[in-house]
Amino acid sequence: MVALKVHSENIPQSARLTLQTRNIGEETTVIRCLDWDRDRFDIEFALKNGTTYNSFLIEGEKKALIDTSHGKFKKLYLEKLVSLVDLSTLDYLIVSHTEPDHSGLIKDILNLAPQITIVGSKVAIQFLENMVHQPFESLIVKSGHTLDLGNEHQLEFVSAPNLHWPDTIFTYDHKTSILYTCDVFGMHYCDDYLYDEEPDLLEKDFQYYYDCLMGPNARSVLAALKRIEKLEIKTIATGHGPLLQHHIPKWINAYSKWSKEQSKTDNLVVVFYDEDYGYSEEIARNIIKGLQKTEVTIDLVDLSTTDPHETRQLVYQAKGLVLGMPSQNNAKAQTIVNTILAVGNPKQAIGLFESGGGEDEPIYPLRNKFQEIGLTEGFPPILVKTGTTPSLEKMASEAGTDLGQWLTRDRSIKNMKSLDSSLEKALGRISSGLYLITAKKGEIAGAMLASWVMQASLEPIGVAIAVAKDRAIESLMYPGDRFVLNVLEEGNSQGLMKHFLKRFPPGSDRFAGVKTYRATNGSQILADALAYLECVVTSRTDCGDHWIIYSNVQTGRVSKVEGLTAVHHRKVGTHY
Repeated sequence: MVALKVHSENIPQSARLTLQTRNIGEETTVIRCLDWDRDRFDIEFALKNGTTYNSFLIEGEKKALIDTSHGKFKKLYLEKLVSLVDLSTLDYLIVSHTEPDHSGLIKDILNLAPQITIVGSKVAIQFLENMVHQPFESLIVKSGHTLDLGNEHQLEFVSAPNLHWPDTIFTYDHKTSILYTCDVFGMHYCDDYLYDEEPDLLEKDFQYYYDCLMGPNARSVLAALKRIEKLEIKTIATGHGPLLQHHIPKWINAYSKWSKEQSKTDNLVVVFYDEDYGYSEEIARNIIKGLQKTEVTIDLVDLSTTDPHETRQLVYQAKGLVLGMPSQNNAKAQTIVNTILAVGNPKQAIGLFESGGGEDEPIYPLRNKFQEIGLTEGFPPILVKTGTTPSLEKMASEAGTDLGQWLTRDRSIKNMKSLDSSLEKALGRISSGLYLITAKKGEIAGAMLASWVMQASLEPIGVAIAVAKDRAIESLMYPGDRFVLNVLEEGNSQGLMKHFLKRFPPGSDRFAGVKTYRATNGSQILADALAYLECVVTSRTDCGDHWIIYSNVQTGRVSKVEGLTAVHHRKVGTHY
């Protein structure tokens, strides 16, 4: 047995933390960490009934742990785990997803059992590499992949991305008919009942949890439900709350009903990629990051696992299409590409990207075919030369934002026109200065013309800036990031405004042709600016369609003592 020495986390003495272990199937044990007094979960919602963090141990000829627990349970959980199994005999740790409340003790498990192989989706393994900062054996799985633990414990994996994290997988044990779903079908409800024996007590918490975590990804929920519909499920082993056993059809039907009600097709963008080919998935997910800054609905579809019928339905509903080039040797993916071509119509926008697998379908002949049938190009083709780089990832994200903004342009105009004209004019009387924000992180640089800027504190000296959520630069303005606030000069701002107000192609150099020099924090100072302030972001607050970025000012300089700040007066307050 592994000698175990752990220290308690700093937990308030009033917090009630307990453990419950039970056998839930042949050679299968649940470890439920009961957090009786937790009253809030992240920023999403308040809790009325605490929560639980559920972990599972399957002991066939080989042994597998499914998920761990929250860091606050470190001492209790590890001591219990060691009492249940010799950690030197543990073969696998299956990571349903990497959210800290389920993966918070992975590093501790690795330290105690370095021989284990961590099993997860491709994205989960990538996330973990950045989380644990130590080498580990890994096995990447997706829908249809299996893992044989012996003693008839044949595990089958089901991809369930975006529920509610991008790396989610389900695990189904064919021997016990238990489906392990982590967050999906869960609820924040803490009591001693292991199973859903009293559904009337659970319904409100079950729906509240769905509304907060699953509802925003209703289309992904429906896709996951379709993937599990052929499984014979006797128990749904969730990551939070009671396990579901007595009323499974009721809970699944509720998810299906709610998701169909919430599933949007307005401004639907379908992103097609090939998960196992080149850098297709990485590029697709960066495009999605950009799309998510705009008000579009997104479906992510693997070319190698979808079918022509599903593809036709999606393309009929879609307003925008994004297609990663598959391998020329992938016959199934080629069939899907031909289906997209057959169903696409002139009212849609299309964006194409190379996958960088070495044998990509040629991008420009396919581009010509889409143009011939009348589709609008949402962004120029993204070409992969030497693999993914920060610059390529930035280009992909900006391309997604450009496509999303084009698709939602009519809605944006409608929203601007919906305000009362008196209110519009009154808002327009709020004058502001003109500024140019420049930021740099690694090799990624950005710039934005800003007018919603104000000094926000004296000690420490701080400024607040409102940044629209669909601006590319917002990804460079998280706590700890650094930027320069360039103050534009009255009578000397038109050239800079004209330059930075134009629409830049994704990934292009915003500073080409502009005189700049480097600030001490690495960002660009405009040579023609009246003054500049070097700032470090300390917080960001969600304010509807904008982030309020609050930053401390570290240093600054005025180039012309007598100069005046350029001032912006708007006629109406519904747009800049």
